[in-house]
Amino acid sequence: MPNPLMYQQDNFVVLETNQPEQFLTVSELLEKLIKTLESLQIQDLPPDIQKFEAVAEQAQYLLDTSCELDVGPGQYLQWYAVRLEK
Repeated sequence: MPNPLMYQQDNFVVLETNQPEQFLTVSELLEKLIKTLESLQIQDLPPDIQKFEAVAEQAQYLLDTSCELDVGPGQYLQWYAVRLEK
């Protein structure tokens, strides 16, 4: 049986265009995703995200199902779960 620690997602490394990597908690990443989604036009979002009306729901959906968001040509926002302790 797999160790449940393998499936914990408490911390994330976040990669952004022209920024150093950041380590964020779940709540910090959700806040970042919400701010990013608020700055984008709804028509620029993928169809599966557009189906959610609340930005907080969109951010949670992204966190649960994806590891990147298209934020514009030549730009990127990616996040990956990491374990900081052994």
